[in-house]
Amino acid sequence: MYEAMATVAGTVVTHPAKRELANGEPVITFRVASNSRRFDQASGEWVDNGTLFLTVSCWRRLVSGVHASIRRGDPVLVHGQLRTHEYRAKDGVERRDLEMRAVAIGPDLARCSVAITRRAERPRPGAGESEAVTEPMPEAGVAPRELPEAAAGPFPDRAVESGTVSRPGPTRIAEPVDA
Repeated sequence: MYEAMATVAGTVVTHPAKRELANGEPVITFRVASNSRRFDQASGEWVDNGTLFLTVSCWRRLVSGVHASIRRGDPVLVHGQLRTHEYRAKDGVERRDLEMRAVAIGPDLARCSVAITRRAERPRPGAGESEAVTEPMPEAGVAPRELPEAAAGPFPDRAVESGTVSRPGPTRIAEPVDA
């Protein structure tokens, strides 16, 4: 099957709805609107040139992250597989809806700022271990990283002082001594 992957920048226009399928698998869906704008040279202003509405579905590990983070009105970048969904509306008219099965979703940092909370994960299973071990652990606080001392690290001879790095000079090769 041909997979049309795309990335859409837009705004979440519905509250994300979480539900479980008959097999117990969770899914979250929401709608995104992406406005196309162009500069009208005659008026000297930016004008709206149409809106793309997209239904986004999130599965597996993406469900918990979206459920904890995304709300209506948030500026997002959504990446995933595009599909069309054809159906007959209640009034009997055949309609089509553009859907995306999301692979990744993140905030649009051109339009907002965020604080990141990382999730700790259990190690991947080894040979013969159960797959159930790969699920993420509950949210864990992660301490910010601290910078190492000036002399620490893989190059202790390179001292860091006031934002500059001093490098050692050229290495001199000793000449053999005739005995």
